[in-house]
Amino acid sequence: MMQHSPQAGILLPVPPLARYLSFSLAPGAHPGAHLRGLRELVDGQNTVAGFGRVLITALNEEIAGLRDFPALAGPGVAVPATPTALWLWLRGEDRGEILHRSRRLTSALAPAFKLDEACDAFLFDGGRDLSGYQDGTENPVAQEAIDAAIVDVQEPVLGGSSFVAVQRWQHDFSRLERMGENERDLVVGRRRVDNQEIDDAPESAHVKRTAQESFTPEAFVVRRSMPWADGMHGGLIFVAFGRSLEAFEVQLRRMVGMDDGIVDALFKFSRPETGAYFWCPAMVNGRLDLSPLGL
Repeated sequence: MMQHSPQAGILLPVPPLARYLSFSLAPGAHPGAHLRGLRELVDGQNTVAGFGRVLITALNEEIAGLRDFPALAGPGVAVPATPTALWLWLRGEDRGEILHRSRRLTSALAPAFKLDEACDAFLFDGGRDLSGYQDGTENPVAQEAIDAAIVDVQEPVLGGSSFVAVQRWQHDFSRLERMGENERDLVVGRRRVDNQEIDDAPESAHVKRTAQESFTPEAFVVRRSMPWADGMHGGLIFVAFGRSLEAFEVQLRRMVGMDDGIVDALFKFSRPETGAYFWCPAMVNGRLDLSPLGL
């Protein structure tokens, strides 16, 4: 009997270095053979793979629960949807090794897949966002993380797989630096110096907008976000894994004020530039399980 397990990188701590690769499908592409080749190159730990709905549709298949990322808008803010076919998260400790792994993967996927973006990321100050605040404080751990991020391995077809929401946020560092320390703390809802939650923070504070236990049902996700930088620009690659996409989406709707008209104060210094959903297949015998796609 085949033993399904999640891609291990989903549940491991974020690595020192990473690269995110996004691919679109070439016109008229027949991606099946290239995905069979990818199955041999993705170990689920150092390289995590996610498939977008456009790719699933091109294979004439359907993954229950996978849908298009929603383009949402609220008072003065907008969240873009930038769907793409394939997402790879390359995890590691050596930037040169990650570069060469990127080249091998891109070469193996051509010409059916076209590389649209390669974004490098890194661990900063022990796990802080470039704003200076600790990231992922409320992440579930141990069995609770598995329950939040992974489809039950006993489930037929999709057991052991996961869904992921990915956004690239760009920070306005100049605007952030013009804020006083207290104002910045109230935007986030935590004190930067000790990471303690501020009980009387305004309802617009990020931690109050996204408090996972405040939703019905509770909306827990496993965040594996990492800072990115390019030249003088930077921000956060937001990555949230879930057993479904529901938990992330209800948080996002509240952030833009669709629940009560209150917009997350995080938008004062940061805006999302991309947004996409992916399905991350399970592993079986050390390889990506592509059987739900008929491969």
